[in-house]
Amino acid sequence: MLSLPANVRVFAAREPVDFRKGFDGLCAIVRDEFGEDPLSGHLFLFLNRRSNRVKVLVWDRNGFWLMCKRLEIGTFERVQGASAKVEIDRARLAMLLDGIDMKRARLRRTFPREIRLMKRDGERCGGPSS
Repeated sequence: MLSLPANVRVFAAREPVDFRKGFDGLCAIVRDEFGEDPLSGHLFLFLNRRSNRVKVLVWDRNGFWLMCKRLEIGTFERVQGASAKVEIDRARLAMLLDGIDMKRARLRRTFPREIRLMKRDGERCGGPSS
């Protein structure tokens, strides 16, 4: 799995890409269609027409990395959005690369809706009803 610094963002292409493209062709898509700098260090994700292959382009200070993955069974989920690129978070990237269908996956709440602080004598601290 990829270990990414906190300042690295992940962008996915909404439309399929011709997978004959290499470093220069994908950099041109990032620059011209996404409006992003390919030398920024962010990850750029591309799917082929059949959605069974993914390419990830990233710059690492002295050269480009082009990572490819092919699923033997099934397809990768396409990202939905209004523009040519869609920003996704690390959890969605991990699920996408593992071939998990986000339409069927369910994200659970990880934080409580309300926090109630109590004083030692049982009286509530602060808040609107204090």
